[in-house]
Amino acid sequence: MTQEKLLELLGDMSLQEKIDQLLQLNENFYTGNEQEVATGPARDMGITEEDVKCAGSILGSYGAKKTKKIQDDYMAKQPHHIPMLFMMDVIHGMKTIFPAPIAQGAAFDPNIAKMACDIAAREAAVTGLHCTFSPMVDLVRDARWGRVVESTGEDPYLNSLYAKASVEGFQGESGDLTEKFKIASCVKHFAGYGAAEAGRDYNTVEMSRPAFREYYLKSYKAGIDAKAALVMTSFNTVEGVPASANKWLMRDILRKEMGFDGVLISDYAAIEETIYHGVSEDKREAAKKCIEAGVDIDMMSNCYAANLKKLVEDGEIDEKLIDEGALRVLELKNKLGLFENPYKDADEKLEKTMILSEPHRIAAREAAARTFVLLKNDKDDSGFSVLPLREEKKTAFIGPFVDSKDIMSSWAVTGDVSSCVSVGQAARENFGKKVLFAKGCEILGDDVHVPSFMGEVHYPQTEEEKEKLFAEAVELAKTVENVVLFLGEDTSQTGEAASRGFLDIPEVQSELLKRVHAVNKNIAVVLFTGRPLDLREVSKLSRSILVVWRPGTEGGHAIVDVLTGKRGPCGKLPMSFPYCVGQEPIHYDRLATGRFAEPGTKEKFKSRYIDMPTEPLYPFGFGLTYTDITMSEVKLDRNEMTKDGKITATVTLKNIGDVVGVETLQLYIKDVKASIARPMRQLKGFEKVELMPGNAREIGFEITADKLSFVDGDGNEVLEKGDFEVYVGFDSTTENKASFVLK
Repeated sequence: MTQEKLLELLGDMSLQEKIDQLLQLNENFYTGNEQEVATGPARDMGITEEDVKCAGSILGSYGAKKTKKIQDDYMAKQPHHIPMLFMMDVIHGMKTIFPAPIAQGAAFDPNIAKMACDIAAREAAVTGLHCTFSPMVDLVRDARWGRVVESTGEDPYLNSLYAKASVEGFQGESGDLTEKFKIASCVKHFAGYGAAEAGRDYNTVEMSRPAFREYYLKSYKAGIDAKAALVMTSFNTVEGVPASANKWLMRDILRKEMGFDGVLISDYAAIEETIYHGVSEDKREAAKKCIEAGVDIDMMSNCYAANLKKLVEDGEIDEKLIDEGALRVLELKNKLGLFENPYKDADEKLEKTMILSEPHRIAAREAAARTFVLLKNDKDDSGFSVLPLREEKKTAFIGPFVDSKDIMSSWAVTGDVSSCVSVGQAARENFGKKVLFAKGCEILGDDVHVPSFMGEVHYPQTEEEKEKLFAEAVELAKTVENVVLFLGEDTSQTGEAASRGFLDIPEVQSELLKRVHAVNKNIAVVLFTGRPLDLREVSKLSRSILVVWRPGTEGGHAIVDVLTGKRGPCGKLPMSFPYCVGQEPIHYDRLATGRFAEPGTKEKFKSRYIDMPTEPLYPFGFGLTYTDITMSEVKLDRNEMTKDGKITATVTLKNIGDVVGVETLQLYIKDVKASIARPMRQLKGFEKVELMPGNAREIGFEITADKLSFVDGDGNEVLEKGDFEVYVGFDSTTENKASFVLK
């Protein structure tokens, strides 16, 4: 449909019909009978039958046959037969679930995200979905926050690359949404949601404008530059104003500065929640403030539907605001080609053959193996490490995750646990009877009750049952040379509304680790988690630690691939793992202070703790391989640079080990002196390098002005002359450096 025709359609719509294009309801309003809607959820929410008939989009409904029926019924009743948008949270896979975003960040390879989102888009499209509320690009520096699992970590540069790759995966590089098997991508949550105070979900956010712009806004901008069709508002405040009602944030920053011209949608009931923030008196005022801020779609509240018409009639808002939002919604429908084909790619036959297809499973297995991070791999007295496993060593697989298929994440809402491959299943395929198994304990102890989307998670157990599982594990551990313990967080312990005040593994698993260690010291821990954890005890009682995150559908196969050395671990931490929770929030690119404490200092009047280290237990960018790779000193091809020039920093890597290894070389830059305090160092580049045993390779990083500039509090890109330090290494703590001067 041409723009002229869209404007003609808009002009022919009634005011209430236009307002209802700005309303999003969930599928309960469309899959029950009309009487249930009239007496149930619609009445409770203050939604009229007319609103239901004309609501512009639906949340959480998929399945080709079902979506086609809903679309047919809706268009038959809609006054202008306008098609409905089908939207859903497809975060890291539709049915073929890929590693969680935090795991994808650990790959230090945005192409993994692009591939995962492309496959997710294909599977989502054939089920009838048009839009996904993904990627979540919030910068996260506090592991207590449950939604860490949806982020790619603590670094703005890394997050920005993943934001771009994810949007292009969902929408294609051209951004042509009529293309087959492409869906609209929604960048979220705008803005600063990952900086919730105390790591507590839905909490307020307070920070300086320079920090907001320099660190937090960059990844959103990257997603918008990649042509994301939608942006979602965040629940938090920004400078004291809830994001959904924040005109400066939405009109000035998002629309004007970033140039976003797509659909802006609220998070779930976020417009109504401005009342509870204390900035709106009632739903009428909430609707007024948020439509003035430029929020186009009201997700799951009646603020817009029940109040905007009266606000226009009373002269409190201009009808142009309604037209502005309704036109953007119509334009999105048009960009998806829905006026010509309301079903888009919904296809019952393809739904059966494409979803969880063998190529998709192979891709998920490959992706997962590239996200695992080896944190520790100490050798025993005979000079051998537990990992990779060797056939001549008798091994036991012990722990509650051995046979668990619940290895996706709490936000893999469309995935099926039954389709996942457990470690036990993969191990039996690989080893046959050579590996012995024991459960050891439940994932959570009897005294732990964790609320989740599915209700309360609880593992009822008597002391007798608990002791029996412990005893079986201990007896097995006595009979083998090596033990692999599969431990970690329950799915319900990470994700939205799963903020944690303690970051330990569950107590019952800690007890299992201690009992097994008492009889066998050759322990490798395989850790399932959606966030950084406090691993002091785990590190103390194990020789090896392999972090496998929430690995997804093919997690079991990928884990066994890496444990056996068929694939080497090559992941790097996208977030620092703290020494303990008291360090949170913690991140590598901190500012110096007037009394900065060098690691290990005992000086009293320095910025440090008196009862624990200042540094994390495992820093950002850290991760080992199964081989030994050496690195030469950094060499610069010149020691002076102009703003239009460039400098190349080079190092030589050599694999002096016995097996092939993949190392991620990282470039960090420090601005020694600037007009405002700058971070101790910032990631500005990385490259994955594969080396065969005995091979060497020279790697170069090109440094240009864009790697030296920064954004001030007014949004200006600033480049200042002076001294810079270049660090090249295997993690953020590297001291392998050289210096140059920007003239």
